[in-house]
Amino acid sequence: MSGWTPGGALASNVEVTAATVQRGDIIQLGGQACRVSDLFQLAQGGKQLLFESGELLTMHARTRLAAVRMQRRR
Repeated sequence: MSGWTPGGALASNVEVTAATVQRGDIIQLGGQACRVSDLFQLAQGGKQLLFESGELLTMHARTRLAAVRMQRRR
């Protein structure tokens, strides 16, 4: 599902894994929306996500999460 957002950006719901997660993705965790500000590669395909709030989340290589990805209009 995609929707229009103010400011010329397009929001899309995507499923992310450790291989596909990107900076700027918004992941809902415990009822709170968390924006990914940085990523760190871990052994065996995992990633550690740093959120703007300062919290960390470690994703296993097979973890799948729902996220919102903002894309600029071209």
